[in-house]
Amino acid sequence: MATKPIDLRSDTVTKPSAEMRQAMANAEVGDDVFGDDPTVNRLQDKVAELLGKEAAIFMPSGSMANQTSIRAQTEPGDEIIAHKDGHIYHYEGGAPAGLSGCSLNLLEGERGVFDAEAVKAAIRSTDSHFPQSKLIVIENTHNRGGGSCWSTKGIATIRELADEFKLRMHLDGARLMNACAAKGCQPADYTKYFDTVSICFSKGLGAPVGSAVASTKEMIRRVHRFRKMFGGGMRQAGIIAAGALYAIEHNVDRLTEDHTNAHRLASAVAEMPGLTVDLDAVETNIVYFDVDSQLGSAKDLCDAIRKEDVWVLPIGPQRIRAVTHLAVSTGDIDGAIVSIRRCVETPQAL
Repeated sequence: MATKPIDLRSDTVTKPSAEMRQAMANAEVGDDVFGDDPTVNRLQDKVAELLGKEAAIFMPSGSMANQTSIRAQTEPGDEIIAHKDGHIYHYEGGAPAGLSGCSLNLLEGERGVFDAEAVKAAIRSTDSHFPQSKLIVIENTHNRGGGSCWSTKGIATIRELADEFKLRMHLDGARLMNACAAKGCQPADYTKYFDTVSICFSKGLGAPVGSAVASTKEMIRRVHRFRKMFGGGMRQAGIIAAGALYAIEHNVDRLTEDHTNAHRLASAVAEMPGLTVDLDAVETNIVYFDVDSQLGSAKDLCDAIRKEDVWVLPIGPQRIRAVTHLAVSTGDIDGAIVSIRRCVETPQAL
């Protein structure tokens, strides 16, 4: 049994390192609602530069980053084109309808990725009987797609279509840096196609809290208005902004370690009886694997594995998710493999 829990439920469970905590403790602060928190301002400038945009704004959460971006680019009665497995649809509390008054036109597409042809078929006529297509949302990497990465070519073709029909585009880039690490590209290779971009600091980058939106200066002023409306104005926010700054300055290059560990885990799981994983689908730090019903349910196996101090997440009747991150070493992954194998091969463990 492990001496400490090996928590693979999500990369949101990361905790700030001693060095990050020190940076946060030493942060110079002010009142960000007045715009005079110097650490927040440095973070926003850093994010704008990183993402190749004119300006950026610090957000308490990724959901608020996405929803303020949506609200800033739509009006009630508009329609948003997105994937049926998108985060904005499944995990943000019905916010597009509740906060922006928008409906969603949900597309199919393998592992969270759709194409320009599907978008074109979804675009509404400008006849006033219909909701008006206004915004296309792309999630990269795609959570429910198993950490799948979009190609820049695929995004470029959708951008061409958006320009033709005068639609805007938002990138839910919560794990954008994972996509960049996997594809060997720079953030701007993706972000240049989007009107607004969100990025999260509290997942693989390891900060305790925070996200940001980047766009033009004019758009960020509008996003700022809705951040205030939605209750996201913060005062001495430099304390948490310092953690985000540390994250993007120190924890980006190491993301490939998480991807390597994810492949290590997936390869071992693929060899275990009763478990199935698509190795080609493991592009970044998220591993999905399916449990044969003869072994029981996904929850049964998760409960058994948890007794071994390895924590994974059931996300369906027979499907389990495991996510690697900076708090999980290669040794931890090897320990998790031993525990999972023991549970699978020992019927009484379930």
